[in-house]
Amino acid sequence: MGFGQFVALIAAMMATNALAIDSMLPAMPQIGQALGVASANQRQWILTAYLLGFGAAQIVYGSLADRFGRKPVLLVGLAIYVVFAAACAFATSFEMLLIARALCGVGAAATRVLSVSIVRDCYSGRQMAKVMSLSFIVFLGVPIIAPSVGQAILLVAPWPWVFGILSIFGSAVIVWAALKLPETLHPEDRTPLAVGPVLAAFKECLTNRVAVGYTLASTLVLGGLFGFLNSAQQVFVEVLGAGKLFTLIFAAIAGGIAVSSLVNSQIVGRFGMRMVSHVSLLGYIAFAVVHALVALSGHETLWTFSLLQAGMMFCFGMVMSNFGAIAMEPLGHLAGTAASVQGFITTIGGALFGFYIGQLFDGTTVPLTLGFAGFGIAGLIAVLITEKGRMFQSGAGAADAIAGAGH
Repeated sequence: MGFGQFVALIAAMMATNALAIDSMLPAMPQIGQALGVASANQRQWILTAYLLGFGAAQIVYGSLADRFGRKPVLLVGLAIYVVFAAACAFATSFEMLLIARALCGVGAAATRVLSVSIVRDCYSGRQMAKVMSLSFIVFLGVPIIAPSVGQAILLVAPWPWVFGILSIFGSAVIVWAALKLPETLHPEDRTPLAVGPVLAAFKECLTNRVAVGYTLASTLVLGGLFGFLNSAQQVFVEVLGAGKLFTLIFAAIAGGIAVSSLVNSQIVGRFGMRMVSHVSLLGYIAFAVVHALVALSGHETLWTFSLLQAGMMFCFGMVMSNFGAIAMEPLGHLAGTAASVQGFITTIGGALFGFYIGQLFDGTTVPLTLGFAGFGIAGLIAVLITEKGRMFQSGAGAADAIAGAGH
């Protein structure tokens, strides 16, 4: 397929996950009311159950993809996603919904592992970062519009249809991938599905200094984002009194990530992944610290929250796309396993950190903003340890070479 369609399909694969997270944010009060969930904080399990399933399953998809190829594993994962998204729509209890959400996440995990693996099969270095950034532009349009889509559905249909849309979208991606996506795994890179080689691959992924360091840094920064997603509906409605504007403001904040991905795709080839991501991480921490100080002073308003949050999300976009590429770069020959191990760590860790932040919600933005600042600083410490105190450098070898291969 052509370059444009390749980027669009990768974006659509990644969007299945974003859609499953963000589209039901406006529906959480209705879901809680329909299924007898009394506590607003307890409703956060709707997001966390999905993320835990999404994270846990990634550990197996990499090995399967390295053995059987990218395409068949992707199609099976998407099928699981479609089935259990539909099951969420028919849930009659909160427990049944959470089980279906977790299993829907298990299916979606394939799209996370395989999208990264397929891109890594075809590109490396800064070119890989550029492709991921271009995919993010399309992909990040989904978080921007997803809450509005969920809100629009609620205007004309009951909450189960939010999950019905997920199933329909997943089915469309299955058809697209089945018809157009070639197998990108090179025959010589297929890994036997045996205990010895699998453990050896895991060991290499977990002992590479750069891969481990940037994976942990990504996990810490991601924890802040998941904390925001967990409590976003509560913050906008209960704290800021902006219930009717929730989807619009959320879209503007998420737009910061989309803009940063576009900027990143234009500058990463010139300045390098480390320079861009390290500067962006410092910017992220600066916004987070200022935001925490505003919240602690009691002067938080809808304007301060929205503007500072958008600034953080702009920096977040450039941090995450480059950190992911840096972590994957030394493990190109084990792309599937590396993507699954890194995805497992970042998603499970980020989900648990984010759930912790969300559960601290006390009717103010203080726990959320302190969480952003604290986890951002912890991410910086992880980078400093990984780089042995050296920051802003281009790095060595393939990590900053402009390399690419055609499809």
